[in-house]
Amino acid sequence: MNLKNPVFGVVALALSACGGEASVTDGAVEETVVSTQQAAFSGVNGTVCEESPYNCKLRPTGGNRVLTNDPDDDDSWELYTGGPIRDGNGTVVGTSTRTSSTFNHGQTRTFAGELHAFAVSTSNSSAGWMPMSAIKGRTSFEEKVGHVSALSSGLAKMACYAVRNSHDTTLELKKVVYDSDATHERAGDYLPLVRANGLRSANLTFNVPGFGLGGVAVDHFPAGTKFQRLDVPTNSGAPSIDIPLWVQDSVGRYRQQSGTMKFIYGYVIAATSTRRNGWMAYDALEVSSGCP
Repeated sequence: MNLKNPVFGVVALALSACGGEASVTDGAVEETVVSTQQAAFSGVNGTVCEESPYNCKLRPTGGNRVLTNDPDDDDSWELYTGGPIRDGNGTVVGTSTRTSSTFNHGQTRTFAGELHAFAVSTSNSSAGWMPMSAIKGRTSFEEKVGHVSALSSGLAKMACYAVRNSHDTTLELKKVVYDSDATHERAGDYLPLVRANGLRSANLTFNVPGFGLGGVAVDHFPAGTKFQRLDVPTNSGAPSIDIPLWVQDSVGRYRQQSGTMKFIYGYVIAATSTRRNGWMAYDALEVSSGCP
């Protein structure tokens, strides 16, 4: 387990739980089972971690995506068009017109009586849940998708937040990865942006970007969604992780630091009464009340 990263220097550590699905009523039982199946030892969410033993990859090897049978492709699965796209509450936010998408490993939920998988990108210009029936090669996909759930039992509640109905446009295009040349890896990937349906929504992530872990989204919620921060034990510092943001230098490469982005850990109780644990960018949130 690697808890140091020279790019970041001194970073506030946070023990976090990573995104998965757990019922509000039986979460403790499910998390006990998951800790045995998914973790190398009790209370730790993975073995490939950075800055915190809870800021870890979805799995030690094989990447963050549900792998296809073709080792030379980008792990995109072909799709039937016309299917619904749902957010983390199960609300239909659009109709899919895409013919392919990638899906994050271990993330499945049931909506409207059908198992769904979490697509990295959709025709709503956001991540979202797609029904298994929309995936060509469904049988192979279901054999590969796996399951990864969060660990958060026993953590005390901290402040209550809500997803903002706005975002700081000066942050949106900054990169969360040093010297990134990707079209994504932007701070905007973690902010409540306006989507194709005209509404704002933001990602709940499995881990924090900038560490080579992927900054992987595991759910997606609309503005106004309550986010309950949790008091995660730390080795030092506050229960959060700050990452540097990067802008272009004189030769057009993202190597000049311009501020930081803070990530905090907590959970959302979806409209389906499902508890979803994970990280959210502090800049995506505002202080609120009434968290469950």
